[in-house]
Amino acid sequence: MIEWFSTLDSTMLEARRDPQLGRVIVADEQTAGMGRMGRVWHSPPGEGLYVSIVMHPSPLLTLALGLAVRSVIGEPADLRWPNDVLLGERKVAGILAQTEGEVVIAGIGINVAQSSFPDGLDTPATSLSLEGIPTTREEVLTALVPAVERFCVLPSEEIRRQFEQASSYAIGRRVRAGDREGVTCGLDSQGFLRLREDNGSETMILAGGVRPI
Repeated sequence: MIEWFSTLDSTMLEARRDPQLGRVIVADEQTAGMGRMGRVWHSPPGEGLYVSIVMHPSPLLTLALGLAVRSVIGEPADLRWPNDVLLGERKVAGILAQTEGEVVIAGIGINVAQSSFPDGLDTPATSLSLEGIPTTREEVLTALVPAVERFCVLPSEEIRRQFEQASSYAIGRRVRAGDREGVTCGLDSQGFLRLREDNGSETMILAGGVRPI
């Protein structure tokens, strides 16, 4: 069942207040939209899809959610490990998955109709509208919910394989991760990013994110 609110502090917070399995919570506007690592998700009224889904835990969930979002947007979309969806190096969607008791709350924000964004964003942003992809929030949601269900039941190895194929960041990309730099060389069995540094050593990136150099 989809619950659509005109205004919420955050769809993630609403899901936490009553984390019943299967809830799909959407808001026209968020006053305190949540991003990863304490960041704020810019959530102007009527312009983006702001949705949280209460789900069973599953392996490589964040990566599977990224694949689901990309399938809705289309093949031009790129996946930047672990949770960003890009169009032309600009962020069009983000994913946040948090455990709440025996369930996981999957928060997804997709920029649909925005024509401008605030200054000082961590990554330059874009929207489907700005990229010439005509659609509505309702159409995106209608496609997104079954896509999430489809990708999140895939075996871990298949999620990893598809993510590596869909992401220009997963293999052979020079990136910075915190204070480390190197070339990405795929994902391990748990979905962590392998980074080969310039001295030849291999490091596993367990959290945070990567940025191109």
